[in-house]
Amino acid sequence: MVIAHHSEASACMTHRFLCVVGTRPEAIKMAPVIRALRRKPGLGVRVLATAQHREMLDETLAQFGIIPDIDLNIMRPDQTLADLTARLLAGIDAALASERPDVVVAQGDTTTVFASALASFYRRIPFAHVEAGLRTGDFSNPFPEEMNRNFAGRLAALHFAPTAGARANLLREGIPDHMIHVTGNTVIDAVQWMATNNPDHGLPINGAAQVILLTCHRRENFGNPLRQILSGVRRLAAMHPEIAIVYPVHPNPGVAGPARQLLTGISNIVLTEPLSYAKLVGVLKTCHFVLTDSGGLQEEAPALGKPVLVLRNETERPEAVEAGIAILVGHEEETVVREASRLLNDKCHYRAMARAVSPYGDGHAGERIAEALTSWLRQIK
Repeated sequence: MVIAHHSEASACMTHRFLCVVGTRPEAIKMAPVIRALRRKPGLGVRVLATAQHREMLDETLAQFGIIPDIDLNIMRPDQTLADLTARLLAGIDAALASERPDVVVAQGDTTTVFASALASFYRRIPFAHVEAGLRTGDFSNPFPEEMNRNFAGRLAALHFAPTAGARANLLREGIPDHMIHVTGNTVIDAVQWMATNNPDHGLPINGAAQVILLTCHRRENFGNPLRQILSGVRRLAAMHPEIAIVYPVHPNPGVAGPARQLLTGISNIVLTEPLSYAKLVGVLKTCHFVLTDSGGLQEEAPALGKPVLVLRNETERPEAVEAGIAILVGHEEETVVREASRLLNDKCHYRAMARAVSPYGDGHAGERIAEALTSWLRQIK
């Protein structure tokens, strides 16, 4: 564990925040919160990176001008969830003992977030949960994220719900209304900020092709579901030579192995290493639509007017589905091919989905969260 020493000025700070990030999606969604807190005078804002996913975490934070103060470097090859959880809990607890923050802030539903909430509870430090209240109601789907966010929600002192639907979920679980703030989702802040910089993806894509962005990495899709999805993508590429499918392949062997086996050597499928956030937004801006099991892309794509086909049977982000700008297609090969072909062939259907209407926020969630955090601390201290 690497810890940067406090500056002498930290003793003059009125409130101390410890912001925890473990994966690249967390870095993206926490960056607007960290930046907003740092714009407020008199606050001590420290960043702890668990590096639950080492790949591209530092690069993503750096794109938002953030350097971690503490790095647990927790990632190990082939780590089990039990081993990961135990090492996260011990590492975060040691950091809390050293840092003594007034509030711990983390986003989402990873094991890092669950361990942060539990370690904070043991230390009697308030835990603030960004993107709170997302639910499928099924602990096995997504696994283990649904359990993580439920448990983090039971331990949180403040809940920053991205939507009214997420707030309703929390109220049904008995969370007092005064502990919940509906803020919008910070990923809209991030994608809008990045998109205004006109990022270039730099990939070898035919400029005349209709680009489809594909991402697929969820544990519940491992095995046969993933193979069905990839078989559908392979058929789609053969049926529509005018398209280019861009697939940043997750490094997990359970994803990378089948992806390379089934999709390598197909002329209109571009397999890449995971893209930086700037390059990913570059592809997102130019693509025709998105095929994904990612939670973040379900939120980011609609904000840029891109239809989303969700490669899952359930989603904790139903707002885009209800608005008609996303469709749950699951993992069956035939369904994937049918729904993607419909977006390619039916212009009316495509126009109906390709509306830049975001049900997830207006790009100011980070500011609302920073204001709510500081107001709450003033009230209790």
